[in-house]
Amino acid sequence: MSLQKVQTFLKDNDYDGIFLRKKHNFSWVTGGRRNHIVHATEDGVADLLIFQDKVYVVTLKMEERRIIEEECAHFPFDVEVAVDDWYKGTDHVIEELTEGKRMASDVPFKDWDIVEGDLTSVRSVLSEDEQTRYKELCQIAAEAVESTCKEITPGQTEHEIAALLSSKAMAKGVNVQVALVSTDERIYKYRHPIPTDKKLEKQAMVVICAEDGGLVANATRFVYFGELPEELVQHKEQVARIDITMNLATKPGVRIGDVVQAGIAQYEAEGFPEDWKLLHQGGLTGYKSREFLATPDTDMIIQENQAFAWNPALPGVKSEDTILVTSEGIEFMTHTGDWVYQSVKVGNKIYQRPDILVR
Repeated sequence: MSLQKVQTFLKDNDYDGIFLRKKHNFSWVTGGRRNHIVHATEDGVADLLIFQDKVYVVTLKMEERRIIEEECAHFPFDVEVAVDDWYKGTDHVIEELTEGKRMASDVPFKDWDIVEGDLTSVRSVLSEDEQTRYKELCQIAAEAVESTCKEITPGQTEHEIAALLSSKAMAKGVNVQVALVSTDERIYKYRHPIPTDKKLEKQAMVVICAEDGGLVANATRFVYFGELPEELVQHKEQVARIDITMNLATKPGVRIGDVVQAGIAQYEAEGFPEDWKLLHQGGLTGYKSREFLATPDTDMIIQENQAFAWNPALPGVKSEDTILVTSEGIEFMTHTGDWVYQSVKVGNKIYQRPDILVR
């Protein structure tokens, strides 16, 4: 249980308690419950105060009924609820409940230690229940991207494509943290493109970071109308080799920076030694689209049951899936089996990686 992980963290670091306000931490500790109102902020409207012997939910009276009836009722542990009016705020409530205690926090509050970064290694190792929920989310996210690519038509704007993508995810109760769409020359000009009113002519890149219960699934797919240019054929094969190199290097006990180094070496082998600098290459995921962006200098060691999303890119193409690291190898959680794939041979094994859908 995530609560036990947090309480162990408190004991190991000699804290009396911890204050959690960020939405992803609320969902993590409560087994996927939600405390958000505004999507565009990391902070929620109900806070957790966790001690060794008690857990409080601190919120405003205007939020109290819904939080108790629709969220607290499903917590895997008992809580006490502390509230005050919206025009008074809850800071004084938190101060009263923590008086004289040595506290940690995931946001700036008083002079407490901010430990959000320290929680990463604790939060990112997923339980069986979290893995089950994550795999279900990854399938929803991938199906939303893939069905969008199968349905869109030339003449639609990038905004319209993004709206279709988002509607498919939201209809399943999933929040869309990121919906990137670019078409034609914009794919080549920008590695991180947001949607515009440009109309699709021949090629589209569709990207989603989809959240449910705090967990985030990441996936990218491409569609092309007509015959693929030879250069694009080459680039999609090359980026698939970089992709599989990075994913296969993602093993328990391996330094994360070494995975990035393996990717850089493959970029060079493919004739693009500098392209890894044009877009971040991804990294550890789970309760954030990326817990942090991995670099060649990242020293954190990969653990079993963590999730990663690598996203190497070359001109006109990118490859991105969400994987789970297991003792038996990696699992591509965003692999649906209902897409077009290209074969990549590594040693004596052949791996299937997403191809460009040609329509």
